[in-house]
Amino acid sequence: MDATKGAFVGFGEVLLRLNPPGPERFRQANAFEVRYSGAEANVGVSLANFGFPAFAVTKVPDTELGQACLDYLRRFGLNTDHAAIGGRRLGIFYLESGASQRPSKVIYDRAHSSFAESGPGDYDWDTILRDKGWLHFSGTAPALGPGVVQALEEGLATAKRLGIMTSCDLNYRAKLWSPEEAGRVMSRLMPSVDLLLGNEEDAGKVFGIHAQGSDVASGTLVVDSHKAVAVQLAARFGFRFVATTLRESISASANRWAGLLYDGDRHYVSRQYLIDPIVDRVGGGDSFAGGLIYGLVSGFGPQETVDFAAAASCLKHSIPGDFNLASLAEVKALVAGNETGRVQR
Repeated sequence: MDATKGAFVGFGEVLLRLNPPGPERFRQANAFEVRYSGAEANVGVSLANFGFPAFAVTKVPDTELGQACLDYLRRFGLNTDHAAIGGRRLGIFYLESGASQRPSKVIYDRAHSSFAESGPGDYDWDTILRDKGWLHFSGTAPALGPGVVQALEEGLATAKRLGIMTSCDLNYRAKLWSPEEAGRVMSRLMPSVDLLLGNEEDAGKVFGIHAQGSDVASGTLVVDSHKAVAVQLAARFGFRFVATTLRESISASANRWAGLLYDGDRHYVSRQYLIDPIVDRVGGGDSFAGGLIYGLVSGFGPQETVDFAAAASCLKHSIPGDFNLASLAEVKALVAGNETGRVQR
């Protein structure tokens, strides 16, 4: 497989994101800011922003909102030529941004969305993946139902037949499915995945592989235990790469942030960043995934790849919305040590 050839394809739901202005609570809101978002689209925007061609494969309704969604993705560089049209509605998620010791909250309204009710007949994978180099999905896609799972299985099988790299971000969401169901479905998909991404909770909840000594609630993080999790995941499913974000939560407004990449032989850990204040943490993991994929398709070595990914996702935390709009030059400057945030004149 040669990941340096062909465009990126992200398969997943694109949602209407509605959030109150600033740190307002849902109960205070008299207005909502409107954006469109989805885990796989977020990764694609990162890559498009770095100059790598990226496609969003999803399904949206044949309405003005569906068209607005596709227009929004194209505005940020995603190709939507293979998006399916039809179904009843766009999925929605509402975001209340946390601050200090108050956590952020998400409310989903995704039932009966166009993507959730899509199936293999909506996606011609041979056409979609022709001349492409990478197929990516996250756990939020198969969580939506059996039709999406069947479509994804056909996409992964086509990718393998065509020699295309594949990746998955576990992205376990308790509001979408149970750990038991997630473990059953994701275990079936994992043998088709080359690069697995996850955070400190995902491997434990989905596969029962826990980072010993780490505690999400208290913000405690033990890097060596994450290394052990990566080894166990690679041994169980045969991944070529396993990566994880290393987030230490000081509060909703301040985190320490780094990344880890395991290539089946060695572990590579990035430098750690103090992010304070956090402007918007939603999409932070997706920006890490985008940075990793960019590094691999660009021929970076493992250490350079995880350093780039951690810096890219660090910068994403300073940008409102789910998309990482940090430029390639800005990421490279941060990797090189320019983190003072001085005004550029």
